[in-house]
Amino acid sequence: MPRALNFNAGPAALPLPALERAQAELLDFGGSGMSIMEQSHRGKEYDAVHEEALSLVRELLDVPADYDVLFMQGGATQQFATIPMNFIAPGKSADYVVTGAWGEKAVSEGQMAATMVGAQLRVACDAGQGEGKSKKYTRVPSASEVKVDAGASYVHVTSNETIHGVQYATEPGARFPVTGDVPLVCDMSSDFMWKKIDVTRFSLIYAGAQKNIGPSGVVVVIAKKDFVASGRKDLPTIFQYRVAAENNSLYNTPPTFGIYLIRNVLSWVKGEGGLPEMEKRNREKGRILYGVIDASSGFYSCPVERPSRSFMNVVFRLPTVELEDSFVIEAKKLKMVGLKGHRSVGGIRVSSYNAVKVEWVKALADFMADFAKSNG
Repeated sequence: MPRALNFNAGPAALPLPALERAQAELLDFGGSGMSIMEQSHRGKEYDAVHEEALSLVRELLDVPADYDVLFMQGGATQQFATIPMNFIAPGKSADYVVTGAWGEKAVSEGQMAATMVGAQLRVACDAGQGEGKSKKYTRVPSASEVKVDAGASYVHVTSNETIHGVQYATEPGARFPVTGDVPLVCDMSSDFMWKKIDVTRFSLIYAGAQKNIGPSGVVVVIAKKDFVASGRKDLPTIFQYRVAAENNSLYNTPPTFGIYLIRNVLSWVKGEGGLPEMEKRNREKGRILYGVIDASSGFYSCPVERPSRSFMNVVFRLPTVELEDSFVIEAKKLKMVGLKGHRSVGGIRVSSYNAVKVEWVKALADFMADFAKSNG
C-alpha cells in the first residue's frame, strides 16, 4: 500500500529501509529461530545489536571517550526529574533557560524533584512574552539575556521546542548559552542528530528517540563521565546515571526492540552519508517550507523570528481557524498526515525529521501554494 507522507511530531516517520529490515528479521533474527523481541538481553544475539547501536551513536556524533552513551527508559519527561535528583546537592540550585512549552515542563518537574532533595531551580532566562495561555515563544534569547549563576549545579536548555517551532543554533556561528565553568545540560529530543554538533560543549545531552532516530520508549543520554560520577549516591539505584553507565545500560531489562530499531535507523543514517547529509537535506526542506510561507503575501504567517526558526518543526498560521481546519482535511486527502498544530497553540505544524523525504516536503509545498491560490 502507498506510504503516508508522515509529518507527525512524534512518534514520527521512520526510514522505510529501517522498517523493511525489521520486517525481514522480525520472526527470525540472525538464524536464531526467534525475534529480537524474544531474545535475552544478556544473550550474544541482542548484545551485538546493543553494542552496534551504542557504537553508531558514538561514530555519527564523534562522541569522545570520556563520555558515556546510555539507553534509558521513561522518556525525556522522566529526565526532567532525574537530572535534578542526581545533580543538585541539598542547599544548591540549577539554572534553566526557557524557550517554549518543554522548557516550562522541565522547570515544573525539576522544581518538584529539587524540592524533594532540599534544592532549588532558578529560571536564568524566560524568552516568553505574555502570561498564562496567551504566553508566546518566538525566539531564543541572546547571550546577554541569560544570566548564569556561577554557583549553579548546571544550566539546562531545550535545543528545539517542538510545539512552538523555536530552535537554538540553527545558523553558522549561532551558539548555545555560554555557561563558563557551569555544566551545560540539553534536552535535544526533537532535533537530536539533525546535524553534527560539538558534544564537548555539553556535560549531558538527552533525547527521546521517537522524534528523529527511532520509536518511542527509549531515551539516549550522552554524558561526560566526570559529570556522571558527580551525581548523588543516596537515590534509588534505578535513578542513578552512574548505575546505567557502570552496567552499559543493562542494569535491568532495556527496551530491546526500541534499541534494535535505533540501530536500524542509525545504520541507515550512516549509509546515506551521515549527519552532514542529514543536515543538507534538513536545510533544503526548511528552505522550501519557509520559502512558501514567506512568498504567500501573508496568507501563511510564521510567528517565529527568522534566526530562531526550527528546521525540525515548522509552525505557521492561516488567516482563520476555519481555513486551518480545511487545510488539514484537504492535505489528508493527499495522504499528508500530522499537520495539525499542537492543541495548546493551534495552527499548522510540519515536523520534518531526518526520515521525512525532501520529495514529501516538495509535495506539501505545492499543495500549500495551490491552497493559498484557491483560498486567498
